[in-house]
Amino acid sequence: MATLLTVGTRKGLWLGTSDDARENWSFTGPHFDVEEVYSAQIDPSGHIRAGASSLWLGPVVRTSEDRGATWSETSVKFPDDVDASVSRVWQIATGADGTVWAGTEPGAIFRSTDHGSSYELVRGLWEHPHRTQWNAGFGGQAFHTILPHPTDPASVTAAISTGGVYQSHDGGESWEPRNEGIRAIFLPEGQQYPEFGQCVHKVTRHPSRPERLYLQNHGGVYRSDDEGASWVSIADGLPTDFGFAIVVHPHEPDTIFTYPIQAGEHRYPPEAKARVWRSIDAGDTWEPLDKGLPERSYVAVMRDGMCVDDHDPAGVYVGARNGTVWASADAGETWREIVSELPDVLVVRAAKVDW
Repeated sequence: MATLLTVGTRKGLWLGTSDDARENWSFTGPHFDVEEVYSAQIDPSGHIRAGASSLWLGPVVRTSEDRGATWSETSVKFPDDVDASVSRVWQIATGADGTVWAGTEPGAIFRSTDHGSSYELVRGLWEHPHRTQWNAGFGGQAFHTILPHPTDPASVTAAISTGGVYQSHDGGESWEPRNEGIRAIFLPEGQQYPEFGQCVHKVTRHPSRPERLYLQNHGGVYRSDDEGASWVSIADGLPTDFGFAIVVHPHEPDTIFTYPIQAGEHRYPPEAKARVWRSIDAGDTWEPLDKGLPERSYVAVMRDGMCVDDHDPAGVYVGARNGTVWASADAGETWREIVSELPDVLVVRAAKVDW
């Protein structure tokens, strides 16, 4: 078995490979180096998908079935009767039934039932009465999280900045907001817990416990134990409740990792110290992990700039806005730099592949 790491940047995609030990890495790239890569996915067969966008070609989903040697492309476009244009593909996810989902900017979700050969607009969400009231976050308005239920193909959870968490139980035909308990700190006092409109940054969950969700908000870190029907804060013990990334351990549903940064104009880690924070009790307590990380760091990690692989012990990966990727092969205990001097890292994804 090999380990594959995709690193999507503002100027192309890099592919890293290693063995099970994950000590030595070899990288190829840039692939499609004039394109921004906001999303990437490695499916169980080892096929790679990347949401790429260029000024000339617009947004496409690129797919490689031969380890990145060649790529095919599929457009993601609104139908002719919709007055809108896709600018970026922010998320790609595959459901238990093989359906491929793509989250875009502006805020829409597209669905493919032919393994990514074509995509159709999920009209139930695009035509939702809330949509016209969603706003754009600083990075734009986009569905950056899509979580197909691991066993129920009809259930999908998605999140948009800014709009909040939405959920479908009928395969995307209808959607309901799932934001109870999530605070919108930018709204006036007395109005900070709306039905929708929260600036959610990322949501994750473990497939063995799909009813439990973890969420990094624009000010706030939360857990839901009822599949998003209600949320409770788990930010106590963190140096700041602001950040973008949150991921769950591949084998331990109570273990999560996040990368806190300061809010406002200081978008770098507290005290300028690069630290991944880990909780092994579903967010009740937290501990910093920094052995091998830079002692001084003034760069942020974006919402998809952190991921885990499915090894045991688990690997954790962090891609920063200065083009550096750090990796841990022991669930965050120790870290090492595995590639640097890349463009601004937007997304990292890792998996074991049978190559």
